[in-house]
Amino acid sequence: AEQTDEQLFQEISKANVICIIYAVNNKKSIEKVTNHWIPLITENTDKDSRVPLILVGNKSDLVEHSSMETILPIMNQYTEVETCVECSAKNLKNISELFYYAQKAVLHPTGPLYCPEKKDMKPLCVKALTRIFKVSDLDNDGILNDNELNFFQRACFNSPLEPQALEDVKNVVRKNLIDGVHYNGLTLKGFLFLHTLFIQRGRHETTWTVLRRFGYDDDLELNQDYLFPPLKLPPDCTTELNHNAYLFLQSVFDKHDKDRDCAMSPDELRDLFDVFPYMPWGPDVNNTVCSNEQGWITYQGYLSQWTLTTYLDVQRCLEYLGYLGYSIIAEQESQAAGITVTRAKKIDLQKKQTQRNVFRCNVFGDMGSGKSGFLQAFLGRNLVRQKMIKEEHRSYYAISTTYVYGQEKYLLLHEVFPDFDYLTDADMACDIVCLVYDVSNPYSFKYCAKVFKQYFMDSKTPCMMIAAKSDLPEVKQMYGCSPLEFCRKHKMPPPQSFTCNTAAEPNREIYTKLTTMAMYPHARLRCMCTCNRCTFCLCQNLLNSELLQTVRAKIYAVVLRRHIIQENLTSSTFWLRASVGATVLAVLGFAMYRVLLKTR
Repeated sequence: AEQTDEQLFQEISKANVICIIYAVNNKKSIEKVTNHWIPLITENTDKDSRVPLILVGNKSDLVEHSSMETILPIMNQYTEVETCVECSAKNLKNISELFYYAQKAVLHPTGPLYCPEKKDMKPLCVKALTRIFKVSDLDNDGILNDNELNFFQRACFNSPLEPQALEDVKNVVRKNLIDGVHYNGLTLKGFLFLHTLFIQRGRHETTWTVLRRFGYDDDLELNQDYLFPPLKLPPDCTTELNHNAYLFLQSVFDKHDKDRDCAMSPDELRDLFDVFPYMPWGPDVNNTVCSNEQGWITYQGYLSQWTLTTYLDVQRCLEYLGYLGYSIIAEQESQAAGITVTRAKKIDLQKKQTQRNVFRCNVFGDMGSGKSGFLQAFLGRNLVRQKMIKEEHRSYYAISTTYVYGQEKYLLLHEVFPDFDYLTDADMACDIVCLVYDVSNPYSFKYCAKVFKQYFMDSKTPCMMIAAKSDLPEVKQMYGCSPLEFCRKHKMPPPQSFTCNTAAEPNREIYTKLTTMAMYPHARLRCMCTCNRCTFCLCQNLLNSELLQTVRAKIYAVVLRRHIIQENLTSSTFWLRASVGATVLAVLGFAMYRVLLKTR
């Protein structure tokens, strides 16, 4: 009684592990373990967080017999008892072992992993190890082959297994389990059996090392630090997936696309997300990205959805990559290594160039103006396919790729709800604004003009007017001026005619124009028409002119004939002609540039 009961209870509640000492030569001392100490500790500890107990038989130097026969029934009765050790404080026998077992009980506890009554692993442990198996099964064939086992061994223990050691492990499984090894690879049953064997033989640290490497905490839940690694995101910057992350996601897609049709069927998608605690993608995703005729998400749509998640909610993207085991499979420090934080938009404007690959376009328009149709047309869906979309599965986002001057870029369209009085900063934060009006509705344009004047007239964000439903008869808009006059007055491109009521896929040219304007807002490419007067149109005509096509064809023909006239390639006459030709082309190009500049 060196302390009061209250002090004793406080110490018990603070403890991570408790050693109950009894004298091996005192029967009453042994009885007091079950009559007094274990009940006292149980009453003063949280039932949900079990404190491991170590039974310590002291004064072993005074007796020649062991007390283990008496203690073993206690160990079997109370699952919180981790182990028992006999020692002598007088002779220092097993004292270091006592504290080793106490430390091991905290760092590598048996309780969360194993149920002694059932002599099997607990459900949470099985669930965690099953996820680890599926993440490590790189080809998704249901077995861990030698290469996958060695990769797993290196990832968890920083050293591969020797061929003989690998074979010995599989032989142990074969000996004890019929279907533990298949095609000379370890099955899920064999993998779980192996860890059960480790735990039963007192090698809990092996299983705990694996669990903690894959992000699990002491409660066998994925650690928050693992799922959400630190990532600094300065204002006015966006987040994108880098090349390594795309390669990883491509490998995940290939791993689960069993029929090799470049699309994720519902079953394949469920299999892909089986390592998640919940299904992250709902039915709306199928209407956010490209899908095939069956409505299944295509390869391009799959990557587009990941790009969308990274752009809109990077923390959720980090979480998803964590479930897929990105840091382990890609051998990176954390999921944050797969994210690129772009530089601030104002720096892009100053330098008049951008390194970003994802551009956001906010789509404004009155009710019934055709905004949803405009989004779905971007995904290749005409009006007939759009009518098949259920209202509850509707999406306010659409993302896909476009090509600008040969570069693949992602364009993210966001339909803004037409509540004019409540436009938030997020509604206005974008790279380009798209104002959609219905040519057949005389009051539709008024909303677009009002939004532009109040929010975007004085901003540096480029805007484009879309004359939707151009297949219907056009009526005069009940506004002070026509849409064309409005665009000229505010130095905008003229309204772009658009319809999704087509037999085939709608024309995607308008989306390329939007991406181009978003990429080069400083260039002021105001003309998106075919007026044949502005610099933009003249340049387009020059690129498509017969003269330039003829020059291209002649150069191409000369290159093809190089292998026929090899002797001319080494002669000075050839190089003289080539030099003169190059000089003439350079002079003509410079002169044409000056003429176009003067016209502008």
